[in-house]
Amino acid sequence: MSQKILITGGTGLVGTALIPMLKRLGHEIVVLSRKKSKSDLYTVFEWDYKREYIEPEAFNGVDTVIHLAGASVAESKWTPERKDEIYNSRTKTSILLFKELEKGNHQVKTFIAASAIGIYGNDTGNIMVKETAPVGHDFLAHVTDAWETATNKIQTLGIRLVQLRVGVVLSPKGGALVELLKPPVAAPLGKGDQYMSWIHMTDLCNMFIEAIDNSDWEGPYNAVGPRPETNKELTKQAAKAFKKTFLPIPVPKLVLKIMLGEMAVIVIGGSKISSEKIQKAGFKFKFPKLQQALADLAR
Repeated sequence: MSQKILITGGTGLVGTALIPMLKRLGHEIVVLSRKKSKSDLYTVFEWDYKREYIEPEAFNGVDTVIHLAGASVAESKWTPERKDEIYNSRTKTSILLFKELEKGNHQVKTFIAASAIGIYGNDTGNIMVKETAPVGHDFLAHVTDAWETATNKIQTLGIRLVQLRVGVVLSPKGGALVELLKPPVAAPLGKGDQYMSWIHMTDLCNMFIEAIDNSDWEGPYNAVGPRPETNKELTKQAAKAFKKTFLPIPVPKLVLKIMLGEMAVIVIGGSKISSEKIQKAGFKFKFPKLQQALADLAR
C-alpha cells in the first residue's frame, strides 16, 4: 500500500539510493533539508535543528518517517567541533522530530531510524555480536547510544519504532568502498585481520522498505550482511572486482593514526556483527556473499 513518507538526510548516500526505490513502489516522498531546493522526486521542507525549526506543513499526511540525518563520521578529522557536529546532528535532530510529533497533529504510525553498529564499540574482536550486546566505551559508541536514546522517545507516542544499526555500506557512489579503492594500489589497513560487517546498498534499502511494510518489526536490528569479512579479504576482493592492483602489505597502524588522527579507530578496529535477528524476522538478502555483491557494484 502506498504511503506518504518523510525522510531526513535524503540527500546522503543512503537517501539518494532509497528514494528512487520508494518512488518506484508508488510512495509519495517529502524530504526535510537545511536548504530549500527543487526535485522531481520529492517535495522539500526546511528544517534546522540549531534553530529548533521545522516548516509547519512538513508532516501533513505523512504515514512514515525515515530518519537518516547525521554528519558523516569519516568526512574529515575529528576536531572537537567536528565531534560536536557528529553528535548533535544525530541526537538534536532526533529530539526535534520527537517534539514535533509530540504535538499530536499528524498521522505518523511508523518511525524508522538509522543507527550504527558503532554502538558495540570500535573493536569487538572475533566474537559474533548480537543486538543484546552491551554498549561500547569509545566516542562512536557514545554517539550511537545517545542517538538511540533520543529516538527511543518516539515509542512513548504510540508510534512503532525500528532502529537499523547500519554496518559498512558498499556502494560505488561513496563510503567505505570508494575510500578503500582511492589509493593507487589497494592494501589492507592495520593488521588487516579485523572484521568488516558489510552490506550491499540494495540490501540496506530493502531493509528500510521491509521496515515500512512489516508491522512486526520493532526495536533494533543489525543492518549487516550475513557474512562479515576481514579488512584484508574485503580489500582484496574489491580490488579484483574493480580491476585495481592489490598489495598484500598492510598500511601500518602508526601511518593511519598520523593520517587520520583519532578517526583512525574506524579502520583499525573491527566488528563481526550478526544478522541473525533480521533474517529470523523474514528478511532475504539479495547479495549475501561478498563476491556477488562486489560483482554487482562493479557493473
